[in-house]
This record gives sequence, structure tokens and C-alpha cells, in this order.
Amino acid sequence: MSIGSVETQFFYLNEPFLLDSGESFETLTLAYETYGTLNQDATNAILVFHALTGSQHAAGINQSVPGIDPLWTDECVLGWWDTFIGPGKALDTQRYFVICVNYLGGCYGSTGPRSTNPLTGKPYGSQFPQVSAWDVIRSQLRLLDHLGIQCLHAVIGGSMGGMLSILLATRCPERVQNVLPIATGLETTVLHRVHNFEQILAIRNDPKFQGGDYYEQAPPKDGLLLARIISHKTFVSLAIMEKRAKQEIRIKQPIGPFYELSNPIESYMFYQGKKFAERFDANSYLRIMDMWQRFSLNAQQPELFKDCAHQQYLIFSVDSDVCFYPEEQKVIVKALEAAQIDVTHITVHSDKGHDSFLLEPDLYAPYIHFVLG
Repeated sequence: MSIGSVETQFFYLNEPFLLDSGESFETLTLAYETYGTLNQDATNAILVFHALTGSQHAAGINQSVPGIDPLWTDECVLGWWDTFIGPGKALDTQRYFVICVNYLGGCYGSTGPRSTNPLTGKPYGSQFPQVSAWDVIRSQLRLLDHLGIQCLHAVIGGSMGGMLSILLATRCPERVQNVLPIATGLETTVLHRVHNFEQILAIRNDPKFQGGDYYEQAPPKDGLLLARIISHKTFVSLAIMEKRAKQEIRIKQPIGPFYELSNPIESYMFYQGKKFAERFDANSYLRIMDMWQRFSLNAQQPELFKDCAHQQYLIFSVDSDVCFYPEEQKVIVKALEAAQIDVTHITVHSDKGHDSFLLEPDLYAPYIHFVLG
């Protein structure tokens, strides 16, 4: 059962917001959506952190978001976690008040590089400041304050969203009861940095990137397309990639003066990249990628979980994941056990790789229901 039509809401912070970099915003905007009803004592809220290229639209149908065109494509209309959020689903909106926020630096309504710089009257572009993971957390805490939520019943996220879940739970333990990180880790690995670096170069070497100031011209879609192809290799298993690649060329067009798509795998990967390049902003991709490149909680062990004795953790691994390998979740579990924190570790058996947490709710829902109570 779907929750039906929803609309994005906007939180306006009309006071200076200081960033970790030392720069600041005079004002900022966060785009968010909520599902379900907040109870009288505001104790049933669940905060969902989206993945790298997700949005605030996690569930239901949202046909458009003001000011986002042309990025709000058909692919964005259905919530990215619609099979997980709703009546009777893993995050049951008959019991919980579920919140999802577009990250600071994103491109779906929160203050980001596409936003107007009040000092110039033009998009920030290359002038948009560096944003840290802690900046993202602090901005969302301001929204929670605005909503009257002092302590979350749970925080949950997959991939980069899982990293942010752990960061919030450990930096502000008094504000979180249950923590559910999925297919994630405590730090950016060497392999992540290599893949991310390839994507950064793909975008920055697109002639249309113009150093990040391209908003009055054609955007750097070729670079963004290539970046998505690079990343997509880590999202799905090779077996699933082969299954998804139809036995015909989906896109028959040259991709350069000397090359034409010639087999289903090439067509599938090119199609994935092309779709993505229509719905995302290159500058936002680079800013969020930079946040990921600099993320690390590993250095804080063994003190990382020292104030988290009251919390309960449910850690998910996916046995076929080659983006965040299961060994990375074992590091989290080991640290929690060393700190004597209540932790349950579930390894999901799936052939869908990293994308499993987006596609297979039945493999996760029973455990989520049990932990949330």
C-alpha cells in the first residue's frame, strides 16, 4: 500500500550557519518530506539519510518540486524507498513519523551550488563552499529542532546515508535511540577514493564544466554520464548487470567520432549514465563526493561509541556488495561489541549487490520491525 501523493516542504534557516571550513551561509534552505504523524510527545520520529545521489523524496508520488526543473525527471516521481516506507512496511507510517531531508549541497531544493548566491544574484557554482558530513548533520538537527523533535526513535540510512547515521548517533548520542546503518562503513576506503577520484576527473575534464560556472550554458552531462558509469559498476553484481542488459542495443547512437555502442552491456551502462545525467547536478555531485572523500570515524575508536550505551544498533551487510564490502560492517560490529553496545548484525544474501537495500524490502523488514519494537 502506497502513501499516495506527497509534497516537498522547505525549512528556512534565516540566520547565519557556520560551516566546518570557516565559511558560512547567511541563510539556508533544506528541502524535506515527512510521512506519518508525529505523536504528542514527539518520540516516534525516524530520520532517513539518503544515499549519495538520492533526494528528500523517499516515498509516495511527487510529480514536481518548485525550482528543481529540469532535474526532476520521471525517474524522480516515485520515492526512492517507496517499498520500505508506508503503512505496514518496514518503516510503518501508521506508527512512525518518517523524515527525509535533501543534503546541504544537494540539488533537489536544499541550498546547493544551483542556488542563488545572495551576494551576486547568480548561482553559487564554483563559489559554493566545501560542506562536511558534520555540516549536513548540524543542518538537519536545526530542522529537527524546528519540528520539536529532541530525540529520534531511530536513524537509518544505506551507503553514505549509513555513514551519516553513525555520525549523528555518536556525535549527538542523546538525540538517537536506535541506529540502523545499511551496507556502509566507518570510513572512506582506498577503493572508494580511487573510484571517486575517477568520477571527479570525468566531470572536471568535461569542457562544458567551465570550472563549475556552467549554469548559463549547457551543463556537463557527458562528464556526469561517465561518472555514473564508473560508480554503477559497484552498485550491482556482474550477474545482475548481465541480466538487466537486454539482448538488444537500447541506445543506437555514436558516442564519439570513432565509436558506436556495440553490445547490450555497453548499451545498459550508457543508458544508466544518460538517465542520471538528466536528473543530477554536476557541482552537487562533486560537493557530496568531496564530503565522502574526507569522511572517517575510524580514527576515533575505541572512544567512538563511549556515550552510546543506551542505543541499539542493527547493522546490515549484503554478501554480494562490492561498494561497501561486508568486512566494513564487521569493523563497525567489532567496535560496538568492544564498547558493550547492543548490536545485531544481519548479512543479507542477495545477488543484487549494493542496490539490494533499495530493491528487496522483504529481506530487511522483519529485522527492522523487531528492532524498532
